[in-house]
Amino acid sequence: MASTVTPARPGYGQLLRTRGAWTFLLPGFAARQPFAMLTLSIVLLVQHTTGSYGVAGAVAAVTGVSMALFAPFGGRLADRYGQRTVLLPGVLVHTASGIALTVLALSDAPLWALFVAAVPTGASVPQVGPMVRARWAVRLKDSPLMSTAAAFESVTDELTFVLGPLVATALCTAVDPAAGLLTEAALTLVGGLLFAAQKSTQPKVGGVGGVGGADGGHARVEHVSALRVPGVRVLIVVFLGIGSVFGGMQVSLAAFTQSIGEPGLNGVLYGVFAAGNMISGLACGAIAWKVAPQRRLLVGYAALALTASGLWAAHSVLVLAGLGLLVGMCVAPAIVTGYTLVEGLVPAGARTEAFTWLTGAVALGQAVAVTVAGQLEDRFRDGAGFLVPMGGTVLALAVLVALRSRLATRPHGRTVARGVGHREPVTVD
Repeated sequence: MASTVTPARPGYGQLLRTRGAWTFLLPGFAARQPFAMLTLSIVLLVQHTTGSYGVAGAVAAVTGVSMALFAPFGGRLADRYGQRTVLLPGVLVHTASGIALTVLALSDAPLWALFVAAVPTGASVPQVGPMVRARWAVRLKDSPLMSTAAAFESVTDELTFVLGPLVATALCTAVDPAAGLLTEAALTLVGGLLFAAQKSTQPKVGGVGGVGGADGGHARVEHVSALRVPGVRVLIVVFLGIGSVFGGMQVSLAAFTQSIGEPGLNGVLYGVFAAGNMISGLACGAIAWKVAPQRRLLVGYAALALTASGLWAAHSVLVLAGLGLLVGMCVAPAIVTGYTLVEGLVPAGARTEAFTWLTGAVALGQAVAVTVAGQLEDRFRDGAGFLVPMGGTVLALAVLVALRSRLATRPHGRTVARGVGHREPVTVD
């Protein structure tokens, strides 16, 4: 159901007054916290029990790759059968898997056993962020507030990734090495169940033209994967590049501060990067854009590639902080615009899947970047890991420029025969 709030100029006040918004925003925020705690909680626990950061990083990477591979499948199931149907078993599996991984780590289980437990732990991570975005898309259909909602969600994600690691670190160091992962599992269970309980704002199964049309539900609609939309494939490459920025900077900043004998500055420098992301995300949502989102993405991504390319040449804390701030300020507009484009590219019945493809792309890009940047820092040092954000964004920009025509949005009102049996037409947004 579309919101009746359609202001001429978008703003966060109008957005948060959208009918029913708070019923999914509050539980959704709680359910998203574990997502940002998982990787670090695994690293701190496994490193404590094995004494090896390499082993800990490998187990965490398996979790990240599993999430990236399985998240789109979960998104498609949510589009087809409903978010609640997917969330309920998902949070139970994730909670059980997280507890199992904790027990195995504390009992000094062999590495293969940790890898086995890491797969379902990552694969079952609830994709609450994409589900919230899908609910916004339903509530704000054809509203100028859609871009504001995308910016609001980007800022929410960034705030989550600031708070989550802090909570995980505090629990693992001040309470117990296993406290972070156990808390993550508990928050997933409670937050996920509360979010799943908000049935009134859940997108209808199948979206527009879904199962149960005007014929009383006798037409069976074919559910087309969001991956078949060319524009979504282009955005996946774009978001892989963004993931390379997150992963490359995490490793390279840690290596840089360690090399100058100031490891405590790592959190400060990454905090500056995150602050830039949050500031520009807030600004994106407050601006009444007159420029087409496709053009905004091209310009914003070019700026991201340019600023990320300068990181490897920085050899002082102040210069790196300044560049990190600029990179962060370029990341949010790319993410916001990418999610905004999904609304016009993908039919309503496949949007949750589309959002999870983008979220999974960031996770996969981050996992690959962490591995490659770590190898570069080990072998070459001197900021070699910063070449990963540069390479990832430049390659993604080249793909974006070459395939930018595929980001053209679908014309509204066009119908496509997708039915089976009665061949009922399905409206494509």
